[in-house]
Amino acid sequence: MPVVSQPSTTLGYALFATRWLQAPLYFGLVAAQGVYVYKFFNELWNLILRCVTGQANETYVMLAVLKLVDVVMIANLLIMVIVGGYETFVSRIGLQGHRDQPEWLSHVNSNVLKVKLATAIVGISSVHLLQMFVDVHHTSQHSLLWGTVIHMAFIASAAILAYMSGPMAEHGDRTHKGHGPVPGQDGCGGGHCASTAVPAEFSTSAAATQAPVPAQVQVPIPAQATGSYLSPPSYENRDPSAYDSYETGAETRIRAARFPSRKQLEEFDEDHPRDFDREVLARLGKLDFVAARRNVVFVGPPGTGKTHLAVGLGVRACQAGHQVLFATAAQWAARLREARAAGRLAEELAALDSHPLLIVDEVGYTPFDADTAHLFFQLVAHRYERSSLIVTGDRPLGRWDEIFGGAAPAMVDRLAHHAEIVRLEGDSYRMRRATSAWAE
Repeated sequence: MPVVSQPSTTLGYALFATRWLQAPLYFGLVAAQGVYVYKFFNELWNLILRCVTGQANETYVMLAVLKLVDVVMIANLLIMVIVGGYETFVSRIGLQGHRDQPEWLSHVNSNVLKVKLATAIVGISSVHLLQMFVDVHHTSQHSLLWGTVIHMAFIASAAILAYMSGPMAEHGDRTHKGHGPVPGQDGCGGGHCASTAVPAEFSTSAAATQAPVPAQVQVPIPAQATGSYLSPPSYENRDPSAYDSYETGAETRIRAARFPSRKQLEEFDEDHPRDFDREVLARLGKLDFVAARRNVVFVGPPGTGKTHLAVGLGVRACQAGHQVLFATAAQWAARLREARAAGRLAEELAALDSHPLLIVDEVGYTPFDADTAHLFFQLVAHRYERSSLIVTGDRPLGRWDEIFGGAAPAMVDRLAHHAEIVRLEGDSYRMRRATSAWAE
């Protein structure tokens, strides 16, 4: 594995930090948004006054309303640039799980942002052109002609940009999935993936086997490796004992993690939940959240696949070389109570630092007393920005006071600060299988 020199790493970090120079630009656009808010209410006040005093005819009202619509559309364009641009080019805002998160922000990228901006500009141009036609008696033919030409140019440019964004995105994906040091992300065939996705921190020059991607799969889940993500010794001149230890290492970590069963992400039935974001799962499957020391929270009713996804990510982390530990919330509570009773709670929390990923399953099925809730708070607080947690539960974080009482707000604040909140909606998969078996 090539070692990056410290000066190169420092220079790279310094260059990457220059993205914050863009932050004042977006705050300047926020000020411009305020100007448009003032302009909107000023126009609205003038419209109301002229309507009340009888000075407004139908044409004036229509033009004034179109002007208000124009201001609103420009304001929408601004907020899209401010939020989407900041999220794409500066830093993540961390709105995952927020009830007011815009739909488009969950899959925004530079190509999507450009297409949305182009369509917004077309909408604004349409309003301007409509204003000309409404007030056609006071608009010259020259202005109408050039207004129409410019509007058609906007439509053509937006269509071309939308057409090009598809091939550009596909080319980016192919580059991302290449044989170089960039992590692979290959397609699946027949419901199971036949290739190996390699996180950046474990990437080598070894080529990954690629399988064709079915047409219906839009966002492939990175493949589950059968052994370890760490590249094994080369077949030409490998030591058999070294290869055996390579295979044994991943299996040893998986057994030590104490999973209730072995699950893979590819085996998850994404058609079962009514609300399932495959893009989020594909992103989590790269394990970037472990390297970034972020958390994952799966929320949904029983039987929607929360434990399956948690175990699948845990198995993948073991294959990537990470130590993982799985237990239900009740089991974690018993473990922490035992450590506190023995006077070694601090030592126990420190010992868990050797596991970059802990999985806490079935939060919410049993409420805890105040002492146990405080122990969970200590666990979450100790791992805050230090290591990752995967938590599964049957109720949203806003209702954790029903489980942990007064300790819930501070615990949720630390858990959700750097977290991906994944909601699963649907009926129980187990009950569906049981009902189908009964019907047969």
